[in-house]
Amino acid sequence: MQAKPFLKWAGGKSRLLPEIKKLLPINFENKNITYIEPFVGGGSVLFWMLNNYSNIERIIINDINSDLINTYKVIKKFPNELIEILKVYQEKFYSFEKDKDSRKEFYMNQRSLFNLRSSDNLTQAALFIFLNRTCFNGLYRVNKNNNFNVPIGSYITPLICDEVNILNVSKMLKKVKILCGDYNKCLKYVDDQTLFYLDPPYKPINKVSSFNYTHTTFNDNEQIRLRDFCKELDLKKCNWILSNSDVRTKENEDHFFDELYSDYEINRVVVKRFINNNSNKKQLNELLIANKVVEEVVLVHN
Repeated sequence: MQAKPFLKWAGGKSRLLPEIKKLLPINFENKNITYIEPFVGGGSVLFWMLNNYSNIERIIINDINSDLINTYKVIKKFPNELIEILKVYQEKFYSFEKDKDSRKEFYMNQRSLFNLRSSDNLTQAALFIFLNRTCFNGLYRVNKNNNFNVPIGSYITPLICDEVNILNVSKMLKKVKILCGDYNKCLKYVDDQTLFYLDPPYKPINKVSSFNYTHTTFNDNEQIRLRDFCKELDLKKCNWILSNSDVRTKENEDHFFDELYSDYEINRVVVKRFINNNSNKKQLNELLIANKVVEEVVLVHN
């Protein structure tokens, strides 16, 4: 059984997985691990871990985006009911294939309904997936009032109801504890063999590249607070891997992360990304930062 992310998600980490694998702790596959993702997003790394590492005994995921976390919880508990609603959305959306105006009107009506947030959790999750699958480039973006504001995309027959994958994801999420809120709450789940993967909102490389996954902001002060959180993980002897943008470019010698994480291993990785809602991909450097927890060696004296 293989599960894959059920959402399109800007900044997904599928292209980073080979580099993340290189940074896993020594003998990772031979240990009973607690795996924690405080910024789960679309879950590329989560599902890669679930598919490939059966030695992970406990999994905790978290995100501050309550709409996203509601969708994870609904898939975990009510996959069949969700599938039935998504089938209806898919059939309705396909019926407007030759009528762009009606299709757009249907999309906008569902977007408005989603933004009211007055429906039950099951409907809200179905709306979340529907909008993700039919909006422009699969973006998730909200304004300061937490209203989803992405226009309709140009997809003709998008896969709105991926029945097989939803069922597979539901089965895999049975072993996952799902939290919603500030990443600090993950600390209480730490044990003596814990790996964190931290994928916070990226620091913008310029003013144009910034957009919001939630109505809250993740500014430089928040980036510093996250670094302090990583130091706390060091004290608890946790391994952690963190990804972020590389703000040090040819045009801008910004050493923010080089200075902030100067005590740690900083890796620059080339990744192709869509930039500024443009359909063309551009190569960018991204950062993978990691600590190295040295296991204690017990000396036996004869």
